[in-house]
Amino acid sequence: MFRIRTMNKISPPGLELFPRDKYEVASEIPHPDAILVRSADLHNAEISDSVLAIARAGAGVNNIPVHQCSNRGLVVFNTPGGNANAVKELALAALLIASRDIVKGINWAASIAGRADEVPDLVEKEKSRFEGPELRGKTLGVIGLGSIGVMVANDAVSLGMDVVGYDPYISVDAAWNLSREVVRADTLEGLLAKADYISLHLPLGDTTKGLLNAEKFRFMKKGVRIINLARGGLVNEADIIEALKSEKLAAYITDFPSAELLACKRTVCIPHLGASTPEAEDNCAIMAVKQLMDFLETGAIRNSVNYPRCKLDQRAPFRLLVANRNIPNMVGQITTILARENINITDLINHHRDEFAYNIIDTEQQVPDSVLGQFRQVDGIIRVRLIEKNL
Repeated sequence: MFRIRTMNKISPPGLELFPRDKYEVASEIPHPDAILVRSADLHNAEISDSVLAIARAGAGVNNIPVHQCSNRGLVVFNTPGGNANAVKELALAALLIASRDIVKGINWAASIAGRADEVPDLVEKEKSRFEGPELRGKTLGVIGLGSIGVMVANDAVSLGMDVVGYDPYISVDAAWNLSREVVRADTLEGLLAKADYISLHLPLGDTTKGLLNAEKFRFMKKGVRIINLARGGLVNEADIIEALKSEKLAAYITDFPSAELLACKRTVCIPHLGASTPEAEDNCAIMAVKQLMDFLETGAIRNSVNYPRCKLDQRAPFRLLVANRNIPNMVGQITTILARENINITDLINHHRDEFAYNIIDTEQQVPDSVLGQFRQVDGIIRVRLIEKNL
């Protein structure tokens, strides 16, 4: 019986996938095998030694202490693409909001509600205050061509926009899905110089924090409009506000409000609605649960942010799972211990990602606890787990 602790309200279509005869799922399980989370902050939470994995029903994992988990052999999963359509649709709305002064126009219209018969004349008199350019024929720069960025770029092409994309780490899958009409920018600066609109779709990390700042604004056209539905920290907020005041930027639309941005003209702050659709919540919960079950039952890893993708069809009754640091001779030490104990390896796969590696090893013989203890004594091995499967 696997024990799953939920740290937030998880969408029912996801939770319903857990077989009741194999899984216990609750919010108050003291020593769970895994944690299922959405937005709860785990940085200061006590994570039991029993936990093997954490699954985030969403793409961002800034609420999870990933490095600490990696050092403990905890696999952290996310659900890239699960909310992609929801964010894409909001990005398209943001393009229109950035271009046409729709929000201020709506707010102004609401302010004259009590003017009765004057309303039609006032509307005709004041509507020019809220005009703005059309999207067709303008250039959109999409920074980050993952699941969401590709969808935004493709749909912007359908709207008649010229689209330039920049992502030095674009995946093969993303490249296959990207419209041939999207022009590839060789440099970020090259994209910035061409764009009338800029939309950010990349994760927040050490290399992307404050990516758009006063230095980058020098490359942009006067009157550019920026959309940030990815992470607030991707821009230098103080520089954004200064650029809006100087009219270098015509508009800034963000899903990450702050008191300073709310007080700034020509900003529209959306209350973090990117993934706030029932469909996105269902998709992310289903993805997270499936990935968690696959890992707990077979040891397979997909969509992990800290350990490598690793999967092996099981054709032997016993499976040894080893998480270790990515240093020389680890596989040699593992196989030597098994050979010394006369345990025959049926199949083996080893993948690594940055500092960490992961091994799936299938054997015909049971691996005794004493042998598991030997593995745990090897410098560099972080975690060892054994699965027995009825074939």
